[in-house]
Amino acid sequence: MSRLSRRGLLGLAGAAAVAGSLAGCQFLNGQTGQVLRSEAPLPKPFTVPLPIPPVKKPIRTDGATDYYEIVQREATAEILPGLKTKIFGYDGVFPGPTIEARSGRKISVRHRNDLPVPTAVHLHGGHTPAEHDGSAIDLCLPNDGWKPSVGHDGEPAMLGKLTTGERSYVYPSDQRAATLWYHDHRMDFTAPQVYRGLAGFHLVRDDEEGALSLPSGSREIPLMITDRSFDADGTFLYPSSDASLRGEPGIAGAYMEGLLGDVVLVNGAPWPVLEVDSARYRFRLLNASNARRYRLMLNAGGKNVPFVQIGSDGGLLAQPSERTSIDLAAGERFDVVVDFSSFAVGTEVTLTNGFGEAPGTVNVMRFRVAKKVRDDARVPARLSTVETLDPAKAVRTREWKFQRGNVGDHKGWRINQRSYDPRRVDADPKLGEIEIWRFVSDLHHPVHVHLDPFQVVSRRGKGPGDLDAGWKDTVDVKPTEIVDVAVRFSDYTGPYLMHCHNLEHEDMAMMATFQTT
Repeated sequence: MSRLSRRGLLGLAGAAAVAGSLAGCQFLNGQTGQVLRSEAPLPKPFTVPLPIPPVKKPIRTDGATDYYEIVQREATAEILPGLKTKIFGYDGVFPGPTIEARSGRKISVRHRNDLPVPTAVHLHGGHTPAEHDGSAIDLCLPNDGWKPSVGHDGEPAMLGKLTTGERSYVYPSDQRAATLWYHDHRMDFTAPQVYRGLAGFHLVRDDEEGALSLPSGSREIPLMITDRSFDADGTFLYPSSDASLRGEPGIAGAYMEGLLGDVVLVNGAPWPVLEVDSARYRFRLLNASNARRYRLMLNAGGKNVPFVQIGSDGGLLAQPSERTSIDLAAGERFDVVVDFSSFAVGTEVTLTNGFGEAPGTVNVMRFRVAKKVRDDARVPARLSTVETLDPAKAVRTREWKFQRGNVGDHKGWRINQRSYDPRRVDADPKLGEIEIWRFVSDLHHPVHVHLDPFQVVSRRGKGPGDLDAGWKDTVDVKPTEIVDVAVRFSDYTGPYLMHCHNLEHEDMAMMATFQTT
């Protein structure tokens, strides 16, 4: 398999080679990317039980803060039955342990890096001071002290605030209840390091949400949906330019549009099954895939089963909304309630993917009704009071164009015809001011903005889409689409990132710095 990096992509065969490498990409069926086929024997769907990520306990607490410690280390996991897969894991597990925070109560997480590579931990959706945001160049170096000497485009590595061996991240938790997640954000290597397992849930709870009679306890389940491909021995297949992740960044040229695995994992298990009661369940849906998009649908005996959406990236919606399907781009979260109370014991309800390719990625997981129970959970007609940002009060409009283009002497991904340079600031919004940010795309680009969520104002000059309600921090911008969002930053000044959450695009320079003032 050819392993051309970003820098070397055009060096051998010129622009014609790039055109050829894009010919097999999945631009239709809801995807931008190329499928990588597994070599390993794959299990029959719906035979592996759904794992639930462990909830992390603090090592100590005081009057204002809960303190946690997580060790980033290599480990082996039995993801495919009978095979061992080497992972990078927070506490050596994939997904990493779930952290549960209380709104207004500070969280301090000390990460110890026992991996052979630098890391940067970003709390996705976190309202976080810049120095704790997990910037792509603010690295925690491995214990042996190795650090990159060369960065993207072959230039000397542009590094920020470095620590060696461990780093503490402090999260004020001054935000609404929401489904957040934490993952690696190392510049040029986010895609392979997340692919190897560096991702976990971080849930924020508050009194408003707690006062509702939503499903809770064992009937509130986070579902991290990812796709992976496997070599014959169970190893994750990822065609990095340098498999050690300590040398040249990049991925084989055929996958520069995005890598699509052919196995769907939920909470790290292939096409799992979960036994449920005949009751309402709350599922926190997270697309933690590198590039794959999902159109999620529920089916029982050939009939569609509805979702009731109650939340988005930034927490509860104002009121619930029934959905027959949910389109989920990389980085997005949707909180939904599914009612199994009308189904007979033994009924099987299958979660499918309308954007999948047969045979593997059409199925996601299955629910099997195991027993009849009493259910006191409810979804109220009103969930929350959600402030509306008035676009008429915006002080300016900024346009961000997400497009393919030259990055130095090779092809890559750019914003406003510029590749990412951490020395450059591309916008300087003032705290408290509303701005309109206009995202313009050539292909699929799930756009993620750090620090504060935003609200979708329009798509293609019309109103927001059906799935755009509430506070968002990641918006799915479709091919040749223009999406306007209203954003207002608050509390913290400093440099933050905005980027495409197709991680192959992000690693190939589709990222920009804005500095709040």
